[in-house]
Amino acid sequence: MTRAKEAAAEAVTAAAVPVDASAAAAVAAAAPAGTAEESSSSSGETGESKKLLSGCAAAVAQLPGAVQFALAVVLSFALQELGRVVVGRASEGEVGGILREADSRMGRGGFVLVAWRLFTLVLGWLGDYDGYDLAALALLSHGPATFLVSVFYGIRTLIAGAYLAVEVVSAFVPFLLFRQLSGAHSAAPGIPNRDIVVDRGIQALTSAQSALVYSVVVFLAGRYLLPDVLVLYFEGIPTITPAADAAFLGFGNATTQLFSLLFGLAARTFIFTPLVATARTAEDERNAEFNPVSATLAQTVAWNLWGYTTRTKVSLVRTAVAMLVTAVGTYLDTALAIKGVEPYGAAVYAAVWVTAALVTGLSLRYVGSV
Repeated sequence: MTRAKEAAAEAVTAAAVPVDASAAAAVAAAAPAGTAEESSSSSGETGESKKLLSGCAAAVAQLPGAVQFALAVVLSFALQELGRVVVGRASEGEVGGILREADSRMGRGGFVLVAWRLFTLVLGWLGDYDGYDLAALALLSHGPATFLVSVFYGIRTLIAGAYLAVEVVSAFVPFLLFRQLSGAHSAAPGIPNRDIVVDRGIQALTSAQSALVYSVVVFLAGRYLLPDVLVLYFEGIPTITPAADAAFLGFGNATTQLFSLLFGLAARTFIFTPLVATARTAEDERNAEFNPVSATLAQTVAWNLWGYTTRTKVSLVRTAVAMLVTAVGTYLDTALAIKGVEPYGAAVYAAVWVTAALVTGLSLRYVGSV
């Protein structure tokens, strides 16, 4: 009886083996031919690509700083010129009708524009800014003129936005290649307040806050300042209706809302993120221990003028930089590039956007200190 049971068990086992083997064979046959080889090949290619990229990054890092900066400048100007040519041909010269004569733009005015762009690149390099910082500054610098030609001169928003994208990309890519991302923008482990930096909700709220500031400033300027300025100092401007009939927060004008959001995102990227990611320093401890009774006159004056926390200093400096690039960039893009714009009108128009940058920076500082 026992032998009979063992024989039956062996028979069942022997019958089961072919079934499993056939199932495995069926699965193997169903799988695409060469899957294993392709997977292995793909993994190898990915590994080789990573090694190549890391090797290129290491080679770039070994170059002297001056050489890296020179390459970044050349690449920036090359991308800018290439982008302008491509957009110009794609739009069939739509923007050319509102630009000043080529001779005046290629003369002293053209030299000033080139010098200003070079200055912004030097400022970014010496200020230890990364690609995101340069992209934000490019948007704050060239965005107001883009808004002007799109809303008041009848240039299609898509075309005007394409030119703005060229400025942003040509500033972003070179610094992305030759300058590592800051700890704040890369959300590197160990940076102060990393949970705030990576929080999507906080990013959205601070961007919306900044966009709200820009919307309110543009609305007030459109109601009480810009109509007269545009009529008197922007000769040949097709319409001022969007300024005279400006709705609160840009309601009714999708272009205004879009640009407000872009400006808000740029301001948050350039000011708020580095602000909250700044660590407390030894200088902060010394300022906290400052005693006006025992301090000298010079120490008291220095403390009152610049005795802020490191985070406050970061916000003030970056707000000042944002105001500077907004003021000069907007003035040059309007006074030197757009036909019929007088210097005084360009200065007043730039002042509107500088005010928006100032109020935005102060509001982000307040939020960042809470």
